[in-house]
Amino acid sequence: MSDLSHLRLENTASTLPYTSTQRGGSDFAIPPRDRAPHAQKLLGEIQQARAQVDSVRQQQPDTNAEIDGYPLTIRSNPEVPLKLESLDRQSDGMELLSVREDGNTQVASVFVRKDRVVAFVRLIEQYRDQNTRKGKARNQPLIDSIAAIQLVVVRDLWQDGHTVPFPEPDQAIWWEVWIRTGSLGAQTAFSHFADLARGLQLRISEQYVSFPERVVFLTWGTARQIGQSVDLLSYIAELRKAKKVPTGYLELPPRDQRAFVDDARRRLVPPAPDAPAVCLLDTGVNRHHPLIEPNLAPADAQAVQPAWGVADHDPDQHGTGMAGIALYQCLTSLFDGTSPVQMRHRLESVKLLPPPPGANDPEVYGWVTQQAVAKAEIQAPRRNRAVCMAVTADDRDQGLPSSWSAAVDQLCAGELDRNPNLMFVSAGNYDAVLQDGAYLYPDWNLQHAGIQDPAQAWNAVTVGAYTEKVLIQDPALRGWRPLAPAGDLAPSSRTSLAWPAGNYVWPIKPDIVMEGGNYITNGHNCDTCPDLSLLTTIVHPSGRLVSLMKDTSAATASAARLAAIIWSHYPKLWPETIRGLLIHSAQWTRAMLARCPGDRKEDVQKRLRCYGYGVPNVQRALWSAENAATLIFEGELQPYQKAGSEYKTKDMHLHRIPWPTEILQELGEVPVTMRVTLSYFIEPSPGRRGWGEKHRFQSHGLRFDVISPLENEDQFKQRVSRAMWDDNNQRPENVSETRNWTVGTKSRTRGSIHSDWWTGTAAALARCNTLAVYPVTGWWRERHHLQRWNRKARYSLIVSIETPQVHVDLYTQIINQATVSTELEG
Repeated sequence: MSDLSHLRLENTASTLPYTSTQRGGSDFAIPPRDRAPHAQKLLGEIQQARAQVDSVRQQQPDTNAEIDGYPLTIRSNPEVPLKLESLDRQSDGMELLSVREDGNTQVASVFVRKDRVVAFVRLIEQYRDQNTRKGKARNQPLIDSIAAIQLVVVRDLWQDGHTVPFPEPDQAIWWEVWIRTGSLGAQTAFSHFADLARGLQLRISEQYVSFPERVVFLTWGTARQIGQSVDLLSYIAELRKAKKVPTGYLELPPRDQRAFVDDARRRLVPPAPDAPAVCLLDTGVNRHHPLIEPNLAPADAQAVQPAWGVADHDPDQHGTGMAGIALYQCLTSLFDGTSPVQMRHRLESVKLLPPPPGANDPEVYGWVTQQAVAKAEIQAPRRNRAVCMAVTADDRDQGLPSSWSAAVDQLCAGELDRNPNLMFVSAGNYDAVLQDGAYLYPDWNLQHAGIQDPAQAWNAVTVGAYTEKVLIQDPALRGWRPLAPAGDLAPSSRTSLAWPAGNYVWPIKPDIVMEGGNYITNGHNCDTCPDLSLLTTIVHPSGRLVSLMKDTSAATASAARLAAIIWSHYPKLWPETIRGLLIHSAQWTRAMLARCPGDRKEDVQKRLRCYGYGVPNVQRALWSAENAATLIFEGELQPYQKAGSEYKTKDMHLHRIPWPTEILQELGEVPVTMRVTLSYFIEPSPGRRGWGEKHRFQSHGLRFDVISPLENEDQFKQRVSRAMWDDNNQRPENVSETRNWTVGTKSRTRGSIHSDWWTGTAAALARCNTLAVYPVTGWWRERHHLQRWNRKARYSLIVSIETPQVHVDLYTQIINQATVSTELEG
């Protein structure tokens, strides 16, 4: 798939009068085959693989029953996928282990038990000799999809694709090995594999991570060593290059750390003068670090109070550590490279906190925050910036607005200088992980660890932490294991599930989660672990230049970094849109879905209040593809008006989306997913006066709705707006909603960003090409004396359409229509 620019919608919005209506799949593609020759070819290939394995196994009659079988690689024809669901036939002794793409060919690894291989052979023989009642070959979709079968080789199991080259046969590396457990269980399977591996002079890590049907651990050796053993290959489901962890670099003496840093510095290409920035509001930054200095100009390092100085005097150098994450996310990937690194964004630092032991009074943090951002804006008024703040107070507000959170909302909305800002705030850390011996993961995070002030701000992107870091390499930590499973909530992260149920009317927080590292446990105690942290920058008196960072601070810096990178590709986009793209691209991991299972709306709400919308997908946030097009509209409407002595809602926008209607109709029953994200900034009114109509916190609200496959445009307009009714006192008949929106039309109304998606047939989605954006009440309308009722409200609308069929080109037909352009890029 190609990296294609997202598309801008132009002139798609028609302004119509608005009044609230509320009073007070496809056939599986298979290549044509000549049945008999194709069947004989596949049967011959199976027989050859069996002979190769049997000749080895004859010399070792005590083969473990779990691996007494045949590890096979099955390849498809180019551009034609395998019938994967039919390859996973465990009742017939056939297990699908992994799937990868090799160019335009699909490659599957399977294990077939020796005592059941006859069942696989019978499938092919039935295809050759028998017909269905419709006169087609039996098992045709499966057998016709297979181009070749062979005994598995090490390269077939490589899951890192082309981004990480497969090592040379005799190149020793640390492998991340995923083995199947079968009926043995994790411990037995790991021990048996380790015994086999040691016999081949492979080194095995002492720690492993177990998942359903899988065990993951690290192995040091070469591809040639691994490939020597059929028994070893009979266990392996996937191979990847082990990710670099910070421990090795951290333990290096300062002189050797300097060597890695200097090598990376030589490869850096500094950002352009007009590059977007991550603006850190923290403890200052020690900019003379070799990896920070090229990206942080002296004039861009400031302090709220000049007397504080701009350097980082914090004992932990929190701000300097944040700088490393905001620039590189984790230094291990930078140190591991050899190519030039073009920096696409730069750094700004405004010291928010005085040097120790000083502190700002909590009640003025909002002011200090606004002053800090103002300094950055005055220094570089035309620069796009992602403001990053990982400084939080306590969680006593339990979701209700505070002066600090409202100050953040003002900053984002541009109420101080009419210049909206994009701001990232950490959800806050839960210190009980290390401080309370009775801590239970994740129960306490969900029940007691509420989002901290000011992270309840409506307009800010609140960032929680999750983790993929679960592999422990330190041999001294035998008996310890990761506290959080891969893909789940980081043990230090806070959620809004701990808020009182009545406060669930407030925004969904966190908005997203990013990597925040992990902790370890021995079953009795919890501790930190360098292997499960991120490597970042420090300027230590000893000469050390690298240190560790984790938790929601690291996650927040990573999120701001991603926003700046998106802005470097699309510099004309509004802050509301960058925020929208992050949420729009986010997805839940399998671990998140397992932790908060279910499709009921209350199940989805629990998931949202734990993980937000999930982990942003960098590829989706940056690019469209032929089969996945993202369209963006930026505009404004006037939500309210004064009509005589009354204050009413005024306008709605009706968007006609340039769908690739013909292609969608041709696809028929193929599943297609539509996602809509509406992002805007509200002006806050944080006084706690009951939050009724007149004293709502938000200045205004916007909502979206999409035409149903079963209604025409007139029916849709009448369903959304009372102003479209023929008789103002008689509601027209509405078509029933048939789509199962994931978040739901009621649940998606929280806060100032609304994202929802549904999957249906292409034919149904072809008729869902009209979308309405309309206002709901806010204090701009209800508090007349403030004279805000005639203000206009900006918003960003992001609509995407995606089909899993990679050969389908939706993008080209969309771009050829008059109402779209690619002028998003700078």
